[in-house]
Parts: sequence; structure tokens; C-alpha cells
Amino acid sequence: MLLFLNVIYVLIAIAMIALILMQRGAGAQAGSGFGGGASATVFGARGSSNFLSKATKWLAVAFFAISLFMAWQATRRAGDNAPAAVDRGVMAQVPAAPAKPQDGNAAVPAAPASSVPQAPAPAATQQPEPAKPEPAPGG
Repeated sequence: MLLFLNVIYVLIAIAMIALILMQRGAGAQAGSGFGGGASATVFGARGSSNFLSKATKWLAVAFFAISLFMAWQATRRAGDNAPAAVDRGVMAQVPAAPAKPQDGNAAVPAAPASSVPQAPAPAATQQPEPAKPEPAPGG
């Protein structure tokens, strides 16, 4: 249903743009009122509620109604899809931080040694003693 509403929403928006662009502005005849003498009134005797303006009004009402409904629907669904438990990935192995003490001067206990990763110790290698030159025979 939401996909159907999205399609209708876009079509209403396109229709509103087209209808608004097709309408003549209220000040289109204003120039003739100030010296042209062609009309007795400034904005012309055109009726204010012809087909285009009525259609634009109802399209705007439908546009805002669909907007509000889709926003309500999105917030309602966001609450339904909340995960029960958050997958923390690798951070699941790290214990939670201890609670911060209320007194600002109190010392925060250090993390347990078992949770702190240790670097591997370097392999104990004995370097061989340098070879002693053998004495030359006869000398």
C-alpha cells in the first residue's frame, strides 16, 4: 500500500506543478490598469475560482493529507521494527564500563587485567656466541 501511495504522491505533485504553471497570475493585467485603459479594474474581471484553481486546491489538500499519513505511518513502523538486542559485533567481547562515581574526586577503578589485551611477549632467543677463530697450526 505504501508503494501505491508513493506513486500517487508523485503524480499529484507533478499535476500540481503543471496546473500552477498553466494558471495566469493575478497581476497579469495589472499593467493595463495603470494607464492602458483596457480594463476598469486593476486585476481584471476574471473569476477567482475557475477550474484550474479549484483543481489546484484539491490536489494540494490531497498532497498534504498523503504527506501527513505517510509521516505518521513511518513513525509508527519505526517503533515496531526496533531491534530487541543490538548486535555489537567485536565490541560484544569488551565488558561494559563501570558506573561513574557520584563524587567527582573518587578514583575510578582500573579495568580488570583479563579484559586488557596483552601484546605477545617477544620470543626468547639466545644469540649464539661468536665463533672463536681456531689457532693456526704451528703457531
